[in-house]
Amino acid sequence: MTLLLALDLAAALVFAVTGALVAARAQLDPIGFIFVACLTAVGGGTVRDLLLGREPVFWIADPAPVAVAGTAAIAVFFTHHLVASRLAVIVWLDAVALSVAVAAGVGVAYGLDLPVWTQLVMGIVTGCFGGLMRDVVCNEVPLVLKAGELYVTAALAGGAAAVLARELVGPGALALGACMLVTFALRAGSVRFGWRLPGWRERPPKPR
Repeated sequence: MTLLLALDLAAALVFAVTGALVAARAQLDPIGFIFVACLTAVGGGTVRDLLLGREPVFWIADPAPVAVAGTAAIAVFFTHHLVASRLAVIVWLDAVALSVAVAAGVGVAYGLDLPVWTQLVMGIVTGCFGGLMRDVVCNEVPLVLKAGELYVTAALAGGAAAVLARELVGPGALALGACMLVTFALRAGSVRFGWRLPGWRERPPKPR
């Protein structure tokens, strides 16, 4: 198994658990759990591969990510009642999955010899779209769109860290590790310490 395939599989597993926990919040049946988990697990990578014209899409070439996601969904279906705070677990697992998926997206685009800006975009797409699909389908406020929180920004910074590290130490695990570290650190800082970007605010009305 190559490093990029391993990253796709790891991201699929963690994203699947978040999808199943969101399904639990929505009180879905076992099939709903599996559907949402699989959608979350492979959604970002699927959009990435379609945009890049990769044939076949990664989970069609190797169904292991779907199998892992389905298994995770069933496991969560029978154990989610043991989780004290599902939302907190979702947020933190999502941060882990985001960091892994961004690295996978950047790595895939780099392997296709695409320009840096495309690598950054593919990192964001791979990291963000699965969770976005999960939250929209389950009628949750998407984590990626919560005002001011570092989510897409964390993905972009992580991708930039991968590009910079690759220039310094060459391609490989160290560059992808830098991507994951920076992405997770920024996302975790946003969750734990409230790091945010300034939001747009309408100016107060002018006095008459």
